[in-house]
Amino acid sequence: MTWWALLALAAGAYAFKAFGVFGLGRVMTGPLEHLVAVLPAALFAGLIVVQTVGSGTPTEIWTRVVGVTAGGVAHWRRAPLLVVIVVAATVTAVLRQLV
Repeated sequence: MTWWALLALAAGAYAFKAFGVFGLGRVMTGPLEHLVAVLPAALFAGLIVVQTVGSGTPTEIWTRVVGVTAGGVAHWRRAPLLVVIVVAATVTAVLRQLV
């Protein structure tokens, strides 16, 4: 990729961010406002799914799925973020050692 393309992409990303801050705040009303409010959570959930089951051997995938599920349960039980991460990583590591 050339420097001009990189600079153009950076300027475009900054322009979109500025438009979101200055432009959308004035026109967002009704159901579209709710959609924009929940969009980051949906994108984050999609990213988690892709990173969990996107690639790897079947053993790696199911251990990741169980680890993410354990982390989800810890979050559901209102554990702090550090505890959620440690639970998910520990469950995944233990399962990989056992298999």
